Amino acid sequence: MQKAAREARRSIRLPDFDYRTPAGYFVTICTAGRRTLFGSVVDGCMRTSRFGEIVRDEWFRTARVRPGVLLLEEEFVVMPNHVHGIIWLTEEPSPAPNPGGSGRPRLMPRSVGAIVGAFKSAVARRINQERGSPGAAVWQRNYWERIIRSDRELERIRTYIAENPLRWHEDSFYPDRAHTGEMLDFLAMPGPSAP
Repeated sequence: MQKAAREARRSIRLPDFDYRTPAGYFVTICTAGRRTLFGSVVDGCMRTSRFGEIVRDEWFRTARVRPGVLLLEEEFVVMPNHVHGIIWLTEEPSPAPNPGGSGRPRLMPRSVGAIVGAFKSAVARRINQERGSPGAAVWQRNYWERIIRSDRELERIRTYIAENPLRWHEDSFYPDRAHTGEMLDFLAMPGPSAP
């Protein structure tokens, strides 16, 4: 049963894009079941819990332990049940290793997926150690990412990140809001000729 579920999963990544390419990547990562583990929003300000502090610590630790990764304070926010951040990859990737014909795609070292996976793992390990729940799910299985394609888009994303706590009750991740399946609708940006 589990094998069939794994085989039925579809990747939401661009099929021919090398996610090790130097660029900015806007990522959103949600807790399992969208549980509010990381704190609360009070009067438009995020008040992180101990678990939220672990998330923040591990996010910025990522750049200290991985060469070629740049993370900026103003491009990251911890929310009650998710995080938004921009990962900047700054080094050209080495040639892709031969997948070896296993039939399954491999997660490329130093790719956005590898970075996000290591971050999620480190956070889950620390939170589960603190709450005495080894192996319990902290994060949902996947994450959302968007390759930042222009300065205008970068500014919209930075504004979205900065203002996210102010708009918490309107957020698609707000626990009491009916989930419509839509998320990050601000990224449905007008075309280049729009004001």
